[in-house]
Amino acid sequence: MRSLNTRETDVYMADELAGDLAALMAPYQKEKIFVVTDVHTHQLCFPAISALEGISEERCIVVGAGDGAKNTESLIQIWQALVEGGATRHSLLINLGGGMPCDLGGFAAATFKRGIDFINIPTTLLAQVDASVGGKTGINFMGYKNEIGSFMQAKHVLVDTALLQTLDGPNLLSGFAEMIKHAYLKDEALLERTLAFDFENYDAKELSELVAASIRLKDEVVTADPREKGIRKALNLGHTIGHAFESLALKRRQPVLHGYAVAYGMVAELYLAQQKLGFPGELVQQLRSYVDKVYGRFAFSETDFDELYQTMTHDKKNQAGRMNFTLLRAIGDIAINTHCERDEVLAALRAYLAPQS
Repeated sequence: MRSLNTRETDVYMADELAGDLAALMAPYQKEKIFVVTDVHTHQLCFPAISALEGISEERCIVVGAGDGAKNTESLIQIWQALVEGGATRHSLLINLGGGMPCDLGGFAAATFKRGIDFINIPTTLLAQVDASVGGKTGINFMGYKNEIGSFMQAKHVLVDTALLQTLDGPNLLSGFAEMIKHAYLKDEALLERTLAFDFENYDAKELSELVAASIRLKDEVVTADPREKGIRKALNLGHTIGHAFESLALKRRQPVLHGYAVAYGMVAELYLAQQKLGFPGELVQQLRSYVDKVYGRFAFSETDFDELYQTMTHDKKNQAGRMNFTLLRAIGDIAINTHCERDEVLAALRAYLAPQS
């Protein structure tokens, strides 16, 4: 395995998943090791590690699939399995799955006996470049995304891009939206390379290199601000409006994948950046064209504005009743804590709804 020499989170790119994981598990072999999977990754990915010494089906905790399972019931299920399985403060929890099992399992580990070590093995592109790295853990609560959670770094993150072969096209694209976001935060060279990536006939080596670049960017930001007091808020580009879209879709029982919501949110927030900070209009249209082509459009109308805005009021970047956004002045020129008034936010939503010029 190859270390990415990340500073805040210990991340490795796997050469051979089982052997690399065995090396990372070695210090815990005298303790009980538990694995969290969802119903899909239990079937598709758990067999790749199930024969390793220390891992057993009896200590594999299988939760429901999808973001709807990132809730208190699943959290209690994991806590109960750890207690009943005899876990101690020296036990290890391995989270094998996409962003949901990594978030959920990480929060269970952070809170069980005031914190036990955990390893994330992200099986989706979204989890590899986002959820598994950076120390954010948590669950959804009362219809709000990641409303309850904590900061706790994984002991290790083991990234194997070969696991992405288990993904369908939409889930690959969902993760790729976060990579696009990272590219906007980094520089024009990474953005150009990312937007040029061909998913129809993709090069596995190129994808692995882009994943590594994306992880390094996130680690740089997290290292500078582990508790999201300042620049780490940059990673929320597209998320304030994107989470509102995602919540509206869930309430309609027509859920959209997280990365798709972020892509839609980035388009709307770049309109906001254009009107507030002078972000170049041609770059807004460039992203708009790309997202329309690759991700489609999120369907809503002006009758949804009040509900969308109300959801945004719960965003954790807000302070003293002021709605704050992470916006861009230019590619790589980040403006965190940009206060926006209600009429400015609604104008960005209208711009999103308008036909492309």
